[in-house]
Amino acid sequence: MPKIQIRSEKLDRLEISWFAPICDGDDQYLGARDPRFKSSWANTSAIARRADQLGFNNMLCPSSYQVGQDTLTFAAGLALQLQQMSLLAAIRCGEIHPPMLARTLATLDHMLEGRLTINIISSNLPGLDEPSDARYRRSREVIEILKQAWTKDEINFKGEYYNLHLGTAPVVPYQQNGGPLLYFGGYSPAGLDLCAEHCDVYLMWPDTEEKIKAHMLEMSKRAATYGRTVDFGLRVHVIVRESQSEAHQAAEMLMSKLDAAKGVDIKNRAQDAKSLGVALQNELRDTADSDGYAEPHLWTRIGEARSGCGAAIVGDPDQVLAKIRRYQKMGIRSFIFSGYPHLDACDWFGKLVLPHLNVTKLAVEQGRIPTQVPNTPLGAGNRF
Repeated sequence: MPKIQIRSEKLDRLEISWFAPICDGDDQYLGARDPRFKSSWANTSAIARRADQLGFNNMLCPSSYQVGQDTLTFAAGLALQLQQMSLLAAIRCGEIHPPMLARTLATLDHMLEGRLTINIISSNLPGLDEPSDARYRRSREVIEILKQAWTKDEINFKGEYYNLHLGTAPVVPYQQNGGPLLYFGGYSPAGLDLCAEHCDVYLMWPDTEEKIKAHMLEMSKRAATYGRTVDFGLRVHVIVRESQSEAHQAAEMLMSKLDAAKGVDIKNRAQDAKSLGVALQNELRDTADSDGYAEPHLWTRIGEARSGCGAAIVGDPDQVLAKIRRYQKMGIRSFIFSGYPHLDACDWFGKLVLPHLNVTKLAVEQGRIPTQVPNTPLGAGNRF
């Protein structure tokens, strides 16, 4: 049996990311739409620029067909506006032909000077309903093609979905040693195995600390069978105020205008509404106390009105910091936070919590971003 290792268990620096609500998921009161918070370029780009100014390391740019802006177009528009923040761009495997996806991501990586990370998604393509195992098999092929495109002189691949043989001159990314880091979130056995074999960071949604630790050990065991280790991340909302009572009041205000039927409608419109991960978020909420807390400072009522991540860390700065450090002690190294409305919540966290954290970028820690721009000028016969 290979030795089980949680790679980042003893590291003291964290990657702290914010969230771009490009999937029309921003509001002051959940379930009560306000045109000010519509998923627009003006609103979401302002949130990104503010997170960059405050010193967040990265920003998750999610993907949704029905209710959002296009992820990669949004990221490209932001690329030249950011000073230091990376972007975690979600890609739904199969939407773009893999060689063209490799070129698109390499171009974006150069625009960001190596500050691109990738969130691998395997949920259904819009209009299709495929078995989970089939979607993960296609994702595995997409990832293998991307890695060939980014690290070899040619793509030479034959699989169930793709049969390709072509050169890679147009698609070499800015980042060295393998290209952008791959982040992955999922709970099905096929998804866990895909992450264990190919991805760099395993992202989890909120749960009790005991269950999170169990997920981390299971992933570490799977990665060890491939001779690998992975880093761990947590995607969670946060409500922080100067006092605990103010934080609890803000949480209750957030839900104060929600109609239960409207909440169900909001949850069900997402592509992943019936996924195992969403089911686990529902189970967490079912175990919470009468105020919605599944454990101290982990509040689950947000899941009444959104699919996906359904809980928030709630408290004053010391309480939020203590919760983050408990996760850090477990080996979680990357955090993706969000709040409502996102610009205001970014300010609260950025001023009350972020200055007290020792931050980094996982791509820097893993040596992906070179110290100098690669000598790869454009032109015939030259690599990007």
